[in-house]
Amino acid sequence: MLMHNPPHPGEIIKELCLEPLGISVTDAAVALGISRKTLSAILNGRAGISPEMAVRLSIAFDTSAESWLNQQSQYQLWHAEQHRGELQVKKLVAA
Repeated sequence: MLMHNPPHPGEIIKELCLEPLGISVTDAAVALGISRKTLSAILNGRAGISPEMAVRLSIAFDTSAESWLNQQSQYQLWHAEQHRGELQVKKLVAA
């Protein structure tokens, strides 16, 4: 079952990981081994969580990579479902 309008994983990183620890975007990017620009794009919902980023986040925040990928998947699927009616797809049935 899909969560109603799940947050982008970047929002979770910002509000539940960085802010409580008082970590800046720059310091977090350095710790993750990525550019500040890349992390900023994720935090602002302009980029998603890749499998590699999920592993990086799991190491940095002692979480599972699967949880980050699941959040990204739920976010993307919910948004895709909002446009279900616009998709021009025909049902396939046995002949």
